[in-house]
Amino acid sequence: MAKQKGIFGLTNTPESQVVDLEHFLAEDELLIPEVGSAEWKKNIAKPEWLKVRTRTTTSYGAVNSTLKKQTLHTVCQEARCPNISECWSCGTATFMILGSICTRGCAYCAVTKGRPWPLEDQEAERVAQAAVDLNIKYVVITSVTRDDLSDGGASRFAEVIRAVKASSPQTKVEVLIPDFGGSLEALNIVLAAEPKVLNHNVETVPRLYPRLRSRGDYRRCLNIIQHAKEYAQQHGEAQMMTKSGLMVGLGESHREVLQVMDDLRSVGTDILTIGQYLRPSLKNVPVMRYRTPEEFAFYRQEGLKRGFKYVESAPLARSSYHARSHSESV
Repeated sequence: MAKQKGIFGLTNTPESQVVDLEHFLAEDELLIPEVGSAEWKKNIAKPEWLKVRTRTTTSYGAVNSTLKKQTLHTVCQEARCPNISECWSCGTATFMILGSICTRGCAYCAVTKGRPWPLEDQEAERVAQAAVDLNIKYVVITSVTRDDLSDGGASRFAEVIRAVKASSPQTKVEVLIPDFGGSLEALNIVLAAEPKVLNHNVETVPRLYPRLRSRGDYRRCLNIIQHAKEYAQQHGEAQMMTKSGLMVGLGESHREVLQVMDDLRSVGTDILTIGQYLRPSLKNVPVMRYRTPEEFAFYRQEGLKRGFKYVESAPLARSSYHARSHSESV
């Protein structure tokens, strides 16, 4: 009797899965370029499955108009998200607070780096009003990193969460936060405002941190998620979920991605997002490899095996893409 085949032809029988998976992971590692090698400077053509047709609708126009009226920033624009047409046409957006200039300079990021302006007045009220105007029932709030602020901007996050809840009591709020320099006191300020989801991305595998985000700290990222989960349990907020994500195609191996999954589950991460890195400009690090839809299906399968409550794994998946579905499906 022939063995039943799964993703990539891996056999589904228990006795052969381990051997097949090990062979699959080893083959993938042979294709990983050495950091800093000539392979890191190559430009490779974008495959068909990543070519997105833009579209504008009445809802897209309404989102754009409201953002301009309230003089707000979105990560959709600043990070040049490939899903902007889809999300705005559905009447959703991810608001970016604390200005549009970041104090760090990650090699993959399109957001402007430099010395930020002082915090804007009434930002919380303007975000809350935009949520009302757009009739958004699930709001995602993110920010640039502000190492120049004493609390990294945590107080402003809390203000925005509370303002949105006050204006739209039925609206759920997800926050995608920076690391606040590792300050748990700052993190507690955000957690005390009771977001529905606390998201903090690891972004990539630890081996690539020195090259891609030299001022980041992988262990710090894990500590943030672990503390958030423990805080929620200790303060009767057990329904608050934790979330993290990473990009692939930056020179990581499948084995390293699986290890990140294990690390995230070990600190209680509920939701995982995995998407393809897309080079936003020639100033940013090039794409090392375009992972196939089948590889993303493999990641989703492995993530669910490890106990994540929801895994969004697809070439165009981003942290806030389908965010409402993530929280409502678990």
